[in-house]
Amino acid sequence: MVQETTSHRTMRRQVLLFLSVLCLSSVLGQVSYSIPEEMTKASVVGNIAHDLGLDLKRLKSGKARVYTGSSVEYIGLNKERGVLLIQERIDREALCGETTPCALHFQLILENPMELFRVTVEITDINDNTPTFTNAEKRFEISESAVIGSKFILEKAIDSDIGMNGLQRYSLSPTDNFVLKLENEADGSKKVEMVLQKPLDREKQEFISLLLTAVDGGEPQMSGTMQIFVNVLDANDNAPTFAKRLYRAKILENSPKGTNVATVSASDKDIGQNKDVSYVISTSKRVLSELFKIDSKTGEIILVGEIDYEKAKTYQMDIEAVDSGGLSDSTKVIVDVIDINDNNPQINIVSKSDSISEDSPPNTVIAMLSVNDPDSENNGEVECNIDGNIPFKIQTTLNGFYTLVTEVALDREIASHYNITVTCSDEGVPSLSSSVTLTLQISDVNDNAPVFERSSYEAYIVENNTPGLSIFTVKARDADWNQNARVSYILEDSSVNGVPVSSYVSVSADSGVIHAVRSFDYEQIKDFQFRVKVQDGGSPPLSSNVTVKIMIQDQNDNPPQVLYPVQTGGSLVAEMVPRSADVGYLVTKVVAVDVDSGQNAWLSYKLQKATDRALFEVGLQNGEIRTIRQVTDKDAVKQRLTVIVEDNGQPSRSATVIVNVAVADSFPEVLSEFTDFPHDKEYNDNLTFYLVLALAVVSFLFITCLVVIISVKIYRWRQSRIMYHSNLPVIPYYPPRYSDTLGTGTLPHVYNYEVCRTTDSRKSDCKFGRAGSQNVLIMDPSSTGTMQRIQSEKSILDEPDSPLEVRKL
Repeated sequence: MVQETTSHRTMRRQVLLFLSVLCLSSVLGQVSYSIPEEMTKASVVGNIAHDLGLDLKRLKSGKARVYTGSSVEYIGLNKERGVLLIQERIDREALCGETTPCALHFQLILENPMELFRVTVEITDINDNTPTFTNAEKRFEISESAVIGSKFILEKAIDSDIGMNGLQRYSLSPTDNFVLKLENEADGSKKVEMVLQKPLDREKQEFISLLLTAVDGGEPQMSGTMQIFVNVLDANDNAPTFAKRLYRAKILENSPKGTNVATVSASDKDIGQNKDVSYVISTSKRVLSELFKIDSKTGEIILVGEIDYEKAKTYQMDIEAVDSGGLSDSTKVIVDVIDINDNNPQINIVSKSDSISEDSPPNTVIAMLSVNDPDSENNGEVECNIDGNIPFKIQTTLNGFYTLVTEVALDREIASHYNITVTCSDEGVPSLSSSVTLTLQISDVNDNAPVFERSSYEAYIVENNTPGLSIFTVKARDADWNQNARVSYILEDSSVNGVPVSSYVSVSADSGVIHAVRSFDYEQIKDFQFRVKVQDGGSPPLSSNVTVKIMIQDQNDNPPQVLYPVQTGGSLVAEMVPRSADVGYLVTKVVAVDVDSGQNAWLSYKLQKATDRALFEVGLQNGEIRTIRQVTDKDAVKQRLTVIVEDNGQPSRSATVIVNVAVADSFPEVLSEFTDFPHDKEYNDNLTFYLVLALAVVSFLFITCLVVIISVKIYRWRQSRIMYHSNLPVIPYYPPRYSDTLGTGTLPHVYNYEVCRTTDSRKSDCKFGRAGSQNVLIMDPSSTGTMQRIQSEKSILDEPDSPLEVRKL
């Protein structure tokens, strides 16, 4: 009942201590637990999700895991319940030895975003180890002359437990001749000595048997025993004595075997064999016997094992000096191990990302590293750096933990991936270092609009092209990658002369090839422009546009057009040249145009045929027809010239015009000659059709006129009858432009001559008019109509059915 109460109180204290530590840890961002050793597997350590204020969903989404940095994971995480569980048997003595307090330190790692929580689990001791002696028995040979108060060193008991569960006391029985004496030492242990309290008498008792018992303070209490046998000898009344009660020595770790650690010395005042002293190392700790050996004669302590500062920083051993009479003394030797820089920093990747987006903000965590150097002081101080000039930096978080973060905004178009080498160096001499390389891919975002290769485009296409002809190609590039860099070309809506531009050209969405939708005519449109938009495949898509100008190149597809002289279908136009004309006399000028452009519109004039080639010439560039000699009476009145107008295209095109020239000084001479001019073939071919049509029209007009005349006659007859019987005065009528000039008679300002003749009688009704210095003769050789005076050249050219015109220049 008393044991249960004590255990309950102990557990209560542990719980209160745990709660205090937990509250303090929460403030510091850490969690601490306390558990006893030897708990069964799957036992619950604590609800870490609740203690850290984390949701179970966060544990799953963050891929929560326990990182210990060692090969053995004693404690694991159950993400479904959010609790820590025992995974391996925990033996405090095997884990920490004599170190107190004993604790497991590990980290809880979360990702997306990365978070790290430090967890400490203190392992409390239970009384699971019995105090034991290395040797089950100890034998002494003591002279009967040993004085009272003589001390005999006993072996210490070993109890791996600590605190109350560790070794608490010794007891010796029986206590007839000897009593037990305990003496505290510098390392906290107790020196066990057996002190003679009653003189020995070999004659009474030659052998004495004693029992040394070591008891711990655990519940339940446990103990161990060692049998002591004393063989009583004859007198040796002086015990050896060490020169120092404490020896200190230093040795470098990794020193070779056989290195002299220290030398102890003891003296004995006896003489003879009783003066001989031998040295031994107390075997209370097995590790000491594996590392050190002492020369029993000289007291020289020699290194026989491998010393590692990282395993133990100091060693303490008890050295005994025993004379031949069995008397002994002891001293303590403390060996300090000096650290050397023999360990490279150890780099472990706790967590890392294989890729990040290029639009990640600065200070985005890429990886979390754990760096440890087992060396001490400067040899264990570590500094980590990133090799090369790259946009990353390394930061220290908790002790021994580093985070690798972005320093500035990244740009995949500058670098699509990085090989990040982290080098950690200690401050030892010489310095040791370790490196680790991380490969980080930069994922693309659509942050670059497509860009055309040129700021604007100009292209040429020859008119009369085939629809669907490829004109040229626009090209744009996008610095992004994959889908974000896939571009498509779009023709923006616009119009050309009120017509949608899509009816002129089209753009291939994939290749950017611009095709002509229709056949172009330079004479209708010489150039036009439109805009092409390029758009990438990102989300949202980015775009840009460019202006494209298409210029139509002229092709020689139009022959020259003769504007003057005008060619009429049914009448002839003749230029009149007086017989007194000199050399170089300007007869007329052939005027022609070509709607093409450039050299395709350069015209040249040539005389193709002529009635008399020796009389006329045509200007090659200006089309002027001039006489090249003096006109004589022998020259024919009627001259027919065929002028060809030719452009400069390839191949060239041409047009011909017939110029009729009348070589005469008077109109009657011209009329008598030009009545025999043949009609054009086209006019003769259509003559029959026109005659039939004229006959029908004349018949209709005749009937109409007959009806009108009869009606007018009847009307006038009735009017005359009315006027004959009326008293109205008679007013004389004068024709227009009639005037009296000085009483000499009447003469209009514009006078007309009328000549009438029948067909083929060369006598016809004619009207002659003079205006200025020009004489114009208009006649129709195939009819008996009346010729009328035309006042201007423009009215003559615009009259489609006008008869022959003769102009005197």
